[in-house]
Amino acid sequence: MKRLISASSSEMLAMNAQQLKTSIKASEGRVIVSENVVTQNVMDDISTSEVAAAFGADMILLNLFDVFNPRIVGLYDNENDLDTAKIHRDGSIIKHLQRLVGRPIGVNLEPVDALAPMTETRSVVSEGRTASMKSLREAEKLGFNFICLTGNPGSGVTNEQIAANVRLAKQLFSGLVIAGKMHASGVDEAVASHEAVAQFLEAGADVILVPAVGTVPGWTDAEMIDIVKLAHAHQALVMSTIGTSQEGSGAHYIENIAIRNKVCGVDIQHIGDAAWTNESPLENIFALSRAVRGISHTIERMARSINR
Repeated sequence: MKRLISASSSEMLAMNAQQLKTSIKASEGRVIVSENVVTQNVMDDISTSEVAAAFGADMILLNLFDVFNPRIVGLYDNENDLDTAKIHRDGSIIKHLQRLVGRPIGVNLEPVDALAPMTETRSVVSEGRTASMKSLREAEKLGFNFICLTGNPGSGVTNEQIAANVRLAKQLFSGLVIAGKMHASGVDEAVASHEAVAQFLEAGADVILVPAVGTVPGWTDAEMIDIVKLAHAHQALVMSTIGTSQEGSGAHYIENIAIRNKVCGVDIQHIGDAAWTNESPLENIFALSRAVRGISHTIERMARSINR
């Protein structure tokens, strides 16, 4: 497989789950994922995903996307004229986004635990954003390249429920399965642990999601390295995540986090959506990319035509 950081759009979008996983691994810790909120956009007539791709993201992760009511603000010229039932039925909304950005597209689905001990007021998560047998089947129909089983703030997602949904996902979804928590999601439990990751791996997760060192209090380099070694020993990859609004911190912070987590051995570096309430500031996606892989690969990703 060609490594993802050197692959053209046609090559990336033709990859199945195992090929995408191999391509990420071959990129040696230099793959960037940008998470984008789909319910609002930065510019009037362009989606947040298109902007993120233009500034160096290799993969796009959609947040707040409802698989039963699919909508991405800025994707179509006149959303009032859309036949949303048709989009829902044939999956054209994700195919259209893939054509526009030329990147693998993923979606967050939240394994909510109704009995989770909460430390904050619980947020309501719609059925189409909750991980379930029904929503996983719908994600497969829509044609996503990967899913991310994780939780937004206050959603009540637990590691136990994540593990249960990884098992479901491996039966119902053909793309890559990413699993883990970026932060507590309002639950009184450890965000990440050796034990939780072992459960995800046993369930069949392709990529283990963990908070980036420097984002969650008390999460250390040593703990990250332990998780990376465990995941790699089970042929899984690791994605570090900046999902604590620090995606809006300055470029110096982003660069520091990027190098620190690369030293720990992660395969993918994610940057979240909370800074502008819909995605990271564009200069921070660029700063993360430049720090992780240098200016030559950064420019190549930004400049390479999606028609290749």
